[in-house]
Amino acid sequence: MSARLDDIALDQVFRTARTRNGWSATPVPDSLLHELYDLAKWAPTAANSNPARIVFVTSAEAKEKLASVSMGANQAKIKQAPATAIIGYALDFPETLPRLFPPAPGMKDTFTDPVMTETVAFRNASLQGAYFIIAARALGLDCGPMSGFDNGKVDALFFAGTRIKSNFLCSVGYGTEENLFPRLPRFSFDEACKII
Repeated sequence: MSARLDDIALDQVFRTARTRNGWSATPVPDSLLHELYDLAKWAPTAANSNPARIVFVTSAEAKEKLASVSMGANQAKIKQAPATAIIGYALDFPETLPRLFPPAPGMKDTFTDPVMTETVAFRNASLQGAYFIIAARALGLDCGPMSGFDNGKVDALFFAGTRIKSNFLCSVGYGTEENLFPRLPRFSFDEACKII
C-alpha cells in the first residue's frame, strides 16, 4: 500500500474542496479532459464493468442544447463552465465484459434480467462519477455536480441511438466565489456510522 496522502492533498480533494456554481473563463484543454478520464478509469467497479459513458460538453452549441433541457440556475452554470460532463451509464455493458473481465469469460451471460442489469450499470456508473470528481480535484480542477435536468431529453439529445442513459451532470473548470454557499455541515461519525 502507498503512503498516506498529506493534509494538503486531502484538503484539495475533500476537506476544503467546494461545489462550484461560478466559473472563470479559463479554458480546460481537451488534453486535461483526457488526463481526467485516464486517471478516473482505474478506480474499481463490479467485475471491472466500467459502465460509465461521459460526454464532455464544451462547445457553445452543445452548451446551449444541454442548458435548454436543464432547470433554473443550472442553465447559467452550464453556459458559463468551460466543460460540463454528462455522466451516463451503458445498459449494454455486459457485452464488453469478456474483454474487461477475462477471469470470468461467461460473466456477460449472467445479465439476463434487464432490471438487475440497469441496477448494476447505474450503481457502478455512479461510483465512476464519484471517482471522476475526486480525479478532477486531484488534477487541480473544481467541480459542480448537479441534477436538475430532464433525463429523457438529455438522452434524446446526446445519447440517441444508443443504450446509454444519463445519470448526473458535473461541470469542471476553475471555480470562482460567485454564488458559493457557506461551508455546509456534515453528519458526525456517530450520526452516520456504526462499528459492529
